[in-house]
Amino acid sequence: MDSAALMPNLDVHASPRRVSILGATGSVGGSTLDLIARNPQAYDVVALTANTNAVGLAKLAIEHGAGLAVVADESCYADLKDALAGSGVEAAAGSGALIEAAGRPADWIMAAISGAAGLRPTFEAARQGTHLAFANKECLVSAGDVFMQTVAAAQTSLLPVDSEHSAAFQAIDSSPSDSIERIVLTASGGPFRTWSHEQLKRATLADALKHPNWTMGRKITIDSATMMNKGLELIEAYHLFPVERDQLDVLIHPQSIIHCLVEYSDGSVLAQMSSPDMRTPIAYSLAWPRRMWAPTERLDLAKLGELTFEAPDETRFKALRIAREALAKGGSASTVLNAANEVFVAAFLKEEIGFLSISDCVEATMEQAERGFGGQAAVTLDDVLEIDKEARALATRQLELVA
Repeated sequence: MDSAALMPNLDVHASPRRVSILGATGSVGGSTLDLIARNPQAYDVVALTANTNAVGLAKLAIEHGAGLAVVADESCYADLKDALAGSGVEAAAGSGALIEAAGRPADWIMAAISGAAGLRPTFEAARQGTHLAFANKECLVSAGDVFMQTVAAAQTSLLPVDSEHSAAFQAIDSSPSDSIERIVLTASGGPFRTWSHEQLKRATLADALKHPNWTMGRKITIDSATMMNKGLELIEAYHLFPVERDQLDVLIHPQSIIHCLVEYSDGSVLAQMSSPDMRTPIAYSLAWPRRMWAPTERLDLAKLGELTFEAPDETRFKALRIAREALAKGGSASTVLNAANEVFVAAFLKEEIGFLSISDCVEATMEQAERGFGGQAAVTLDDVLEIDKEARALATRQLELVA
């Protein structure tokens, strides 16, 4: 039999779905384009963006027939324009161009610009009233209430791409909110799950970047090592799903096969399982409300043999406790948490501070912020960005004391 006959039907939409990817050269953007390349007849690429990787962006834009390529750093514009010469792809640069790309009409937009830099473009994408897949944690961690109001006003379909939130989204589906008792996000425990406090004092950058299961960007890999990533995900889940703070929990699951468990009032627990590959949740969002074929490793439970679980240790991994406290405080606490964490993770990546100093410094900055501008709540995106700016200034001063 012709091998092509064994391939699944990949045509997931009646007509090509117009897509844009904000953050095309990162790990999430790359996985998204990998799926699109395997199913080119179903997607029409409108716009691709990157931060500074002009040559890589141009290559992707030409390969996928994008209409527009935008590099955020204006100093990289000449390189982008040269690399796109004769291709017919429009080139642009700067923060304004990034927002314009996010606002171009599309049926589906991937928001994968990491950090606070992704806030304005993701908000602009949310205003389109279309399908918005997002891997930008800051929209919900730093600006949760404001962002969700924007999404609701535009009637945008919000599709989480983080494996845990995608899993919860799938397990909840159309279940009534009053039937949900608890949402449990799983965590691998990262590279330091079994390390003692004394060992963590000596953890190096190379050690922290060795995630046991996932291939991700450097910043999120460090967040996984401190377990701040799971704390940020709790805050995201609070805004995404119809639950209260005390209905959210974390469970260590070293194999990263079960990504989330949703417990219901009748005692049922629904769990979404898949191999640890970001293309699974991305494919779910890309084809939603249908499903599409993805080239991910299929589970062989007999080969796996067992799945194990344990409670998180919030003494050794205090970042998780700090994030829970920020969620409980509300107001600007989560905005400060995110800003400070970005500053200190960046410092650790430059080997300016030790591993344990990341969480210690985040906690110190949050205490200073609470004494300073208190728990003021943001009403607009500009409010969020101002609080973020003030928090970074505090964190920078804290860094000067320890670096």
